[in-house]
Amino acid sequence: MYLKQFRTGGDRNFGYLVAVEECKQAFVVDPSNNPAMIVDDAHEQGFTILYIFCTHGHYDHVNGNEEISRLTGLTPLLYGSVCPKTGLRVGDGALFPLGDLKVRVIHTPGHTEDSMCLCAGDALFTGDTLFVGKVGGTGFGADAEEEYRSLHEKLMTLPEHTRVFPGHDYGIAPHSTIGNEKKTNPFLIQPDVDAFIDLKKNWAAYKKAHGIA
Repeated sequence: MYLKQFRTGGDRNFGYLVAVEECKQAFVVDPSNNPAMIVDDAHEQGFTILYIFCTHGHYDHVNGNEEISRLTGLTPLLYGSVCPKTGLRVGDGALFPLGDLKVRVIHTPGHTEDSMCLCAGDALFTGDTLFVGKVGGTGFGADAEEEYRSLHEKLMTLPEHTRVFPGHDYGIAPHSTIGNEKKTNPFLIQPDVDAFIDLKKNWAAYKKAHGIA
């Protein structure tokens, strides 16, 4: 599987190109700010892009949609969209075929109600749900509780070797694994949802105390 991470600009945004090299079929994740860079790489590799996914609807993740649609003729897909090519709805558990690979949609509400992650092979594209050493921003109410459930009931149940590729370069490394995040992410080692929300409330103080940028 071909996987390339792009620094697309904005607020340290990441975009991704993933392909099955045998059949040259590819998909794109979060082509914000600089879609041409990703499309050009696909062309250089001889890949045909079948799908474009946006992990959620915030402007910094969808601001390249018009351009990449013009470049590829494809409609970018958000949670709840129906793919014109396949007729498949982008819903929790949906599987989008890509050669002998399937791209699985995982609905992870919290940061936004439409937040989703995408799993392909051993790679997980987490958007703004999970960063390296951090988690997506929320308030301190129902949205934080939703995010806690999304993290623990959906993402942390994946195999520990699953590679984590976030939507922003906010952590100490550009990518991680589920196993590493389980052991080291301050938010994921909290014993319960109340402690999780308390850390969100006191994150600035926690960062200062632990020397986190």
